[in-house]
Formats: sequence, structure tokens, C-alpha cells
Amino acid sequence: MKTNKFQKRFYRDWVKAKDLYTSRVVFKETDLEILTDKAIDEKFVREKIKFYRWQIESYIDKDKRFLTALKPINVEINAPLVVKEMAKAAKAAGVGPMATVAGAIAQILGKDLLKQGFKEVIIENGGDLFLKSKKTRTVGIYPGKSELWKGLKLKIKPNNAPIGICTSSGTVGHSLSFGLADSVVILAKDAALADAVATATCNRVKSADDLESSLEFAKSIKGITAVVIILKNNLISWGKIEFTS
Repeated sequence: MKTNKFQKRFYRDWVKAKDLYTSRVVFKETDLEILTDKAIDEKFVREKIKFYRWQIESYIDKDKRFLTALKPINVEINAPLVVKEMAKAAKAAGVGPMATVAGAIAQILGKDLLKQGFKEVIIENGGDLFLKSKKTRTVGIYPGKSELWKGLKLKIKPNNAPIGICTSSGTVGHSLSFGLADSVVILAKDAALADAVATATCNRVKSADDLESSLEFAKSIKGITAVVIILKNNLISWGKIEFTS
């Protein structure tokens, strides 16, 4: 059973991108690893994180459901953009808006950096990625205790970026999950949507009998480009995806 206890982000030790600058920016619960083609202004990034968190927290003060709901909720027409994007992604996947927060912050901050002229931007936020690169990158999949899929990676080509690559697990990490999948990886142009659908798909996987129906669910959501589901020694996938090791 997973707990709310902090777990070290051990997967960051595996990152090998010697052609990129690597920075870690932390503010409260938001802990980002940022890889870019030139050094970032960490003060700028931290202020952006503080601002987006303030927008989300201020909205929660007005509507507590935004924090606790496990199903989609409607938000005010004048809500901040990050709140609207979270609510939109949550509605598409049938989950609560906070299931999208890691992907949403990674994406909106990634777009801020692209506007500043960065050509290479990879933002990792709790296993959820926003990626824009001019060269082919590989992204690892952590398959839990399964030795069969250890070392499995996705090859992400430049013409598929920018892209959101988000992961949910019922056995790894501290995030709330009602499923038992070791890893559900969702790819989409919208990282908030990928985050929401990863959560919703993982919730559906209780046994190997659920793999095909869970895959069909993820496929059915507009905007999803690829799906990978791992449950012990079982793997099922769909979409614009290329594996490597």
C-alpha cells in the first residue's frame, strides 16, 4: 500500500543528458528538474512557480472542491488559465482537477521558457514531463518490481514535440491511486491531459483482466497519442510510440 510519506526521486539519478544544463527548483511541494540548452534564471522560474501555485491556492480558497474532488467540477469563467486548463483536462478524463496539477505546471512553465528563446526544454515534475527538443530523446519507464521490463525506454522524436509524457502507478510513489498497475504512461500534446488520463487509466487496472478495457478507455480520449500499461510481467500499448532499451 502506498503512503503519503515523501519518497526520494531516485529516477533522477538515471538522467543522462550531457548536452543540456540541469537545474533543480523547489518551492513548497513543487520539486522540478529542468533540463535546457542554456542556463535558466532560477529566480524567474521560482517566481513563476510561486505565481501559478498562488493562483491555484487562491482558487481553492474560493472553492474547496477544487482540492478534494475526485470527479470533474466546473470552474468560474474568470478563473486563472492554469485552473481552467486543469479543470478541462480533468473533465476529459473523469477525474478531480488536482490529478492534473503536476502536468499542468510542467507544461505552463515549459511554454514560459520556450517564449524566452530556449530551444531545448524538459521539465520533470514528480514523474510527469513536458518535453520540447530538436533532437531525439529517450525517456525511461520505471516498471516497479518487474525485471522483464527493466531498462525499457521510449524514443521521442523532435516532430512529436512539444509533448506531455505522464506516468501514474498504483504501486510506486505517494500519489493517490485506486489501481494496481505498476506503470501507466500516457503521451499527449497537452501534459495536463496526459496527467489526468494516466491517473484515470491507472485507477481502472486491478488485474490483467482490466488491461484491454483500460487501454480502450485511454485511446478513446481525444488528444491522447500513445498509451503504455505495465502490470507485473504484462505490457500493453497503443499509439505513436517507439520502444528502445
